Amino acid sequence: MRLGLFGGTFDPIHLGHLILAEGCREACALDRLWFVVAGLPPHKQGERTPVADRLEMVRIAIAGHPAFEVSEIEAKRPGPHYSVETLETIHRERPADELFFLIGADSLVDLPTWRQPERIAQLATIVVVNRPGLELGGALPDFGPGTHSLRAVTVPPIGIASHDLRRRRAEGRSIRYQVPRGVEAYIEAQGLYGGR
Repeated sequence: MRLGLFGGTFDPIHLGHLILAEGCREACALDRLWFVVAGLPPHKQGERTPVADRLEMVRIAIAGHPAFEVSEIEAKRPGPHYSVETLETIHRERPADELFFLIGADSLVDLPTWRQPERIAQLATIVVVNRPGLELGGALPDFGPGTHSLRAVTVPPIGIASHDLRRRRAEGRSIRYQVPRGVEAYIEAQGLYGGR
């Protein structure tokens, strides 16, 4: 199976995440795509919405898509969580699967500073997606022998950011048409992000 792994805090998940996931599913001919909801990512400090709420918002957002599912692999483990450890675990449990690791162009810049980037490139094809303001120009880095090549995927640029959605809610402003309607209703019902 060709399995895509899309990690993030998804706090909250929004339409940009879904467009990225669907674009990569199609471009890489993925059979399944897991949304790996982070419990404690080492690079994001500060308060986060409880992981149970973030998992539920992702479930709501992807409901009905036959290739998408939520993975709790990081949410259930004590953190911090490193991508290489998550990939190692999935590879051990599913050795026959071909893994694809989805990241934004902004993360590609930082990738050499991540824990064991060469091992990440050994375990999975790294799929790099354009981000607004960061186009995929020039050659993609090569992590050396025994590693997969990096693959670039271009999706329509959507300038939505989770931190902006949290701020808008805190200010009592609308997030309609930026998140799926079910996610918006969940945020409202749970009183998330301090909305008035």
